[in-house]
Amino acid sequence: MTRILQLESARLLLRQWRDDDLPQFAEMCADPQVMRYYPQALSRLESAAVIGNIRGHFAENGFGLWALQRKDSGEFIGFTGLNHVDFEAIFTPAVEIAWRLGRQHWGLGYASEAAWTALRCGFGQLDLDEMVAFAATANVASEKVMQAIGMRRDRSEFDHPALADGHPLRRHLLYRITRSQWLDTLRG
Repeated sequence: MTRILQLESARLLLRQWRDDDLPQFAEMCADPQVMRYYPQALSRLESAAVIGNIRGHFAENGFGLWALQRKDSGEFIGFTGLNHVDFEAIFTPAVEIAWRLGRQHWGLGYASEAAWTALRCGFGQLDLDEMVAFAATANVASEKVMQAIGMRRDRSEFDHPALADGHPLRRHLLYRITRSQWLDTLRG
């Protein structure tokens, strides 16, 4: 198994989680704006559990959701990475690319830059054939990131199984990118 502990982009370090990331991560996950497309904001304990799950995914798979750090300031700004989809859906089994950034870091291109770096890792180092991304249908900002990194919208939408019937965030968009599509974007 390839163990990928750190990645780098022009402005960002995608690194392993440190214990001192918890205060900023918990603050980010408690922010109603950051969490508006998730079922609920998270408590500090729930945020710590998320970090524990991420560390477990790294231990089991050699990759996961990296902590994002700005190179210029050293500031923790969120996460981006690759994760095995842990529910059953029309597109699983699959590896998803995912991100979450603190509100003060929105609109600066960090999500797209980090997601592109994770794509490069998935296809270049992990030898994946395809990756997916998904978001609640109302999450236009995430959809723009998916498009910016060359993903294509799948005609299929799906109901997220972790959300109850009638939940306003249950319906999700699905985007995909294959290795050959990614290589085409490089040839550009």
